[in-house]
Amino acid sequence: MKANIAEQIKRISDTLPCGVTLIAVSKYHPADAVMQAYEAGQRDFGESKAQDLVKKHDILPDDIKWHFIGHLQSNKIKYIAPFVHLIHSIDSYKLLQEVNRHGEKQNRRIACLLQIHIAQEETKFGFTPDECMEMLSNNEWQSLKNVEIRGIMCMASNTDDESQIADEFSKVQMLFNNIKEKFFAGNDSFNILSAGMSDDYPIAIKFGSNHIRVGSKIFSGE
Repeated sequence: MKANIAEQIKRISDTLPCGVTLIAVSKYHPADAVMQAYEAGQRDFGESKAQDLVKKHDILPDDIKWHFIGHLQSNKIKYIAPFVHLIHSIDSYKLLQEVNRHGEKQNRRIACLLQIHIAQEETKFGFTPDECMEMLSNNEWQSLKNVEIRGIMCMASNTDDESQIADEFSKVQMLFNNIKEKFFAGNDSFNILSAGMSDDYPIAIKFGSNHIRVGSKIFSGE
C-alpha cells in the first residue's frame, strides 16, 4: 500500500537540516494530490510543463509557491511569468533575456536559477561550468532589470554510483561558491543551490544544496 502523502512529507521534512527547502515535484500528479500535500503544510511545488503549471495555479490556493523545474521553451514563458515563484532551468543567455522581457511586461522581477550541466547524460540541459562563468563574465546580464539570478540548479547523473554523484555535487558546490565570490559578493539574494532529487538528495545536502526536488518519494510512496 502506498504511503500517505502527508506522512511522506513529514518523514522527509523531519530529516532535513534547517534552511533546506523541500519542493514537492507535483508533475504527473493531479490537483487533488497537490491539495493533500498542501493540507499537510507543504507550500513549494515543482512543475515541468507550463500548461500544467497554469492549470494547477488557477484552481489551487494562492499562497502556493510554484517552481518551474523543466526545460523552458521561450514561447511558454508568457503563461507562467505573471505568477511563477522561481524558474530553476535557465540554460542560455537568450532564455534569460526572454524571461526578462516578460517580467518587464508583468512589471515584476522574476527569480531564476542558472541550470548547470554536470551529469554524464547528454540528454540533460544546462550551461557547462565554463559556459556559465563566461556568460556571467560578459556582464550583459546586469542590464536585465526584470530577472533576479538567485543561484544555480543541477541534476546529477542517473547512476547508482554514489561516489560519482558526490563528485558531481561537489563540483557544483565549488562552482556556486566561485560565482558567489566573483559576481555576487555582498548580494544576499544569491543564495540558492538547487540540487538533489528523490534518490540522491541526502548526498546533495552534504554538498550545500538548500533546495531539494522530491516527487516519487512523496506522491508515489517509493
